[in-house]
Amino acid sequence: MISSDIIRGHIDTIILKLLSERDMYGYELANEIKTRTSNQFDIKEATLYSVVQRLESRELISSYTGEKTHGGQRRYYKITPLGKAYYRETIAEWKVLQDIMRAIMGDDIR
Repeated sequence: MISSDIIRGHIDTIILKLLSERDMYGYELANEIKTRTSNQFDIKEATLYSVVQRLESRELISSYTGEKTHGGQRRYYKITPLGKAYYRETIAEWKVLQDIMRAIMGDDIR
């Protein structure tokens, strides 16, 4: 498992990436993160909902209530145009960070 401190600064980008692919509800987002990381990162429910609330307050994502299922109604999240632009900015920053780390760490990061 990876330390949550290491990934904390990138969780917004992760959520925006997933929502750029399709609308998802909270549990689905958490499960997708866990699956894609081969169980190396398991986002806590409280952390996830704190992140989506923050993203929604910044208008980077929006939410809507889906159709009623066996477990009740689910709140789905979707990325907004502002969220897509912010996501592109964070990816550009990530690429610069990768270059910086490679320049400093050299072969140690392979």
